[in-house]
Amino acid sequence: MKISGVDIRPGNIIEYEGGIWRAVKIQHTQPGKGGAYMQVEMKNLIDGRKNNVRFRSAETVERVRLDTKDFQFLFRDGDMLTFMDKDNYEQITLPADLLGDAAAFLQDGMDVVMELYDERPISVQLPDTIEAMIIEADAVVKGQTASSSYKPAILENGVRVMVPPHIGAGTKIVVDVYEQTYVRRAD
Repeated sequence: MKISGVDIRPGNIIEYEGGIWRAVKIQHTQPGKGGAYMQVEMKNLIDGRKNNVRFRSAETVERVRLDTKDFQFLFRDGDMLTFMDKDNYEQITLPADLLGDAAAFLQDGMDVVMELYDERPISVQLPDTIEAMIIEADAVVKGQTASSSYKPAILENGVRVMVPPHIGAGTKIVVDVYEQTYVRRAD
């Protein structure tokens, strides 16, 4: 499906110069002289390269539809992650850097959605939030009562997040996987 260069939105998958790219950030610019354009920061889904491209409204790009399939995370072996297809129980092993920072939040048995292009996995989507246990949290500084004051804490997976002062070690919290931020206390 062809779309105009100024209709590109973050998260869109497009075909550009023979590669498959995901739009990461966009910025619509209207200079005083000349036509408006869309500045698009893109990441290549095959080899991970990043690129900044200007698209004018007259230019069109091919928007790619990816197939999605439900998988379950089984285990980590060094830098490789093993997933199981929930339909036919086939296993697939992928490098951890395909997931980026989100790989730290994988938990055994977690359901994920894999995006495939021509039957080839190019990205893995985790749930937006997960529950995690805090194993270490700094002590509260006396008199620090401002509602915006947060303190650093380390989760069971080794990721560091900022939490409110009343949250201590041993507390289960809900964490945003992609922003790596505290959401709320787990029920």
